[in-house]
Amino acid sequence: MKRWLLIPALFATLSLPMSAQCVMCYRTAHAQNQARSRIMNTGILVLGAPPFLILVGFIAFVAMKDKVTRE
Repeated sequence: MKRWLLIPALFATLSLPMSAQCVMCYRTAHAQNQARSRIMNTGILVLGAPPFLILVGFIAFVAMKDKVTRE
């Protein structure tokens, strides 16, 4: 049942615009051409992925441990 709830959340997340820029990064990217701006934005997202994946792994680990202790 929980997996069915994740599908709308996934679609909502994927439909958001992929702009991961702070004000300073936005101004730097705005001063450059469109291609460099896109590359810079992708780089910011790539650098943000490992901490997010570590957090997801930690949450999954805690959820598995909680499931084992309940049984």
